[in-house]
Amino acid sequence: MHGLTAAGRFVISKGFMDLALDEARAAASRGEVPVGAVVVRDGVVVSRAGNRTRELNDVTAHAEILAIRQAAESLGTERLTDADLYVTLEPCTMCAAAISFARLRRLYFGAEDQKGGAVTSGVRFFNQPTCHHSPDIYPGMASSDATHLLKGFFKDRR
Repeated sequence: MHGLTAAGRFVISKGFMDLALDEARAAASRGEVPVGAVVVRDGVVVSRAGNRTRELNDVTAHAEILAIRQAAESLGTERLTDADLYVTLEPCTMCAAAISFARLRRLYFGAEDQKGGAVTSGVRFFNQPTCHHSPDIYPGMASSDATHLLKGFFKDRR
């Protein structure tokens, strides 16, 4: 789904973000805010999750946190230095901190979150001098799909 070109540039397919979008759709079908996340290592999906805050009555059960927990458990380590995270919505401050502490290598996200995001919006967590680790950041992947899913979810709730 991704790899190096002959010129040595990293190339990514939208495939992993499509899996994150599938998780977001599943979250929406459970009545959760439609956010999905996928952790990938060496081109292999290690974990995938969607929001479960309402289902678990747990404000920390964001898709990113759940996917990071599952990946750490599966790989037997709390540090995911050679793994990448694909998430449909710009992570909040809590999730950005988890991404930093897990030492994820790359972060790909879809829709920007002007109100609650903390990567390219809001506090810009990874730009703070107190941030221990900052992943390579790739915003806007499948942004229109993620935005459409979120807007549709909230429109149906009004």
